[in-house]
Amino acid sequence: MSIKAEEISALIKQQIENYESDIEVNDVGTVIEVGDGIARAHGLDNVMAGELVEFSNGVMGLAQNLEESNVGLVILGPYTDIKEGDEVRRTGRIMQIPTGEEMLGRVVNPLGQPVDGQGPIETTRTRPIESPAPGVMDRKSVDEPLQTGIKAIDALVPIGRGQRELIIGDRQTGKTSVAVDTILNQHDQDMVCIYVAIGQKESTVRGTVETLRRHGALDYTIVVTASASQPAPLLYLAPYAGVTLGEDFMYNGKHVLVVYDDLSKQAAAYRELSLLLRRPPGREAFPGDVFYLHSRLLERAAKLSDAKGGGSLTALPFVETQAGDISAYIPTNVISITDGQIFLQSDLFFSGVRPAINAGLSVSRVGGSAQIKAMKKVAGTLRLDLASYRELEAFAQFGSDLDKSTQAKLNRGARTVEVLKQGLHQPLSVEKQVMIIYALTRGYLDEIPVEDVTRFESEFHSWLDNNRKELLSEIRQTGKLGAEEDMNEAVEAFSKTFVVSE
Repeated sequence: MSIKAEEISALIKQQIENYESDIEVNDVGTVIEVGDGIARAHGLDNVMAGELVEFSNGVMGLAQNLEESNVGLVILGPYTDIKEGDEVRRTGRIMQIPTGEEMLGRVVNPLGQPVDGQGPIETTRTRPIESPAPGVMDRKSVDEPLQTGIKAIDALVPIGRGQRELIIGDRQTGKTSVAVDTILNQHDQDMVCIYVAIGQKESTVRGTVETLRRHGALDYTIVVTASASQPAPLLYLAPYAGVTLGEDFMYNGKHVLVVYDDLSKQAAAYRELSLLLRRPPGREAFPGDVFYLHSRLLERAAKLSDAKGGGSLTALPFVETQAGDISAYIPTNVISITDGQIFLQSDLFFSGVRPAINAGLSVSRVGGSAQIKAMKKVAGTLRLDLASYRELEAFAQFGSDLDKSTQAKLNRGARTVEVLKQGLHQPLSVEKQVMIIYALTRGYLDEIPVEDVTRFESEFHSWLDNNRKELLSEIRQTGKLGAEEDMNEAVEAFSKTFVVSE
């Protein structure tokens, strides 16, 4: 059998033409130091800030400090198996988490992995956890109310869709209850809710999830949890994961509410990371960029312009104070970033005024534009009534002979405080809030004994449901008060049937 030179050369030519060289370039470094959830690596010369890296045992890390001779990496997971001399490689990816409708009703960690034992989440979309906030021209002013179902908030410090309203107070003053009640009230508001639990006990998070499930609110809620037992990097990332999940819905034209519970713990976790990375400490040992930590998070809350789909993302950040000191570092930082604050006071809480909202220190910088017309009309004098009541209350303790107008103010104030009290997990529809506040501000409760005010309110609501449904639906649909004679007639008709307890 003879070998033909032409055939061989043709074959070789064909092989050369079809030859493809796949060159894979991997940026690989070496771990030179590891401990406390932080690793330092040498050799990752082209790594980007915030890029994901992979250690040889499969655990991921986040590039944070880019120094001349090494890179400071935050380890996102167990670090006991990582040791000096291990290989670490770049992924070329910025940290992303899965997003989409499939996440609703699930409890996930800050990496987007389910932790509720209900199997994997089948989702196709992802978003980077750090992304720029919408620009000035992409926004429009806040003009649509977010109904919390809590009378003291909807009447005194209204929240609008796209607003950032800080909830601030000492521990155990009912901050989480305010957030949970707000989420429960969104059941018919076409709203997606995201509850971010940062540094809480796992039993507490479980309790919150069960409350949401029991009231049917878990169907439109995503819970992101980084519990107290998790490493600091996950606590630091949790709020960014929450806002990223929310942005996915916002840019698809939906309305989203994100609750960060609470940012004090995130700041403490970030302080821990920064000190371990040997960044210079500043006031209260926080790093210099702790303001930017929160501002870049909260600026991502917005009401988008119609050209961008008109979606909104409302942020309710929580900050825990020590002994009511709202002039500490983190509280003042977050107050300056947000559009107002709701201050919960422990004195009020323990004296039975719940929710314990201090009307004097609480403010909404969006104000009346985040209220329906009916509420704006009836609640106009409420804040003044409360403020003058608190002022007179202090003086009234010293003397008993008060003139008539002072006595009237004290009586109205006492009834205002009673009306603004509300049970746990009992959010109230806006039309019922308007009716009871109308009865209060028009003086119909002035003759009712203070201890009967709560019973008056609950019986009044039931009576309206049975006898004046059309009045309630008119307020709900038009957002305006009914005709004054109809409103007065309704309150008077009920007042005649109300029996004062002996």
